[in-house]
Amino acid sequence: MAAQRDTHVIRTEIEQARDQLATTVDQLADRLAPRRLADEVKASIKAKLSTPTGMAVVGGTTLLVTVLVIRNLRRSRR
Repeated sequence: MAAQRDTHVIRTEIEQARDQLATTVDQLADRLAPRRLADEVKASIKAKLSTPTGMAVVGGTTLLVTVLVIRNLRRSRR
């Protein structure tokens, strides 16, 4: 009779472990979903770019690209 109880306990523990593993896998799949990661990156970038420093970086980058494009256009016309 004790062996049956042990078997029952073991089976119950295995089922609980499976349920916990399934829950963990589902949570990981949700965290690592490409759509979710992309949304998090977009939100992070938007938040950083809305700061004064972020706006300065965007402005400086835009200015640099504009200067390089104009320089290349002038060189190609020569």
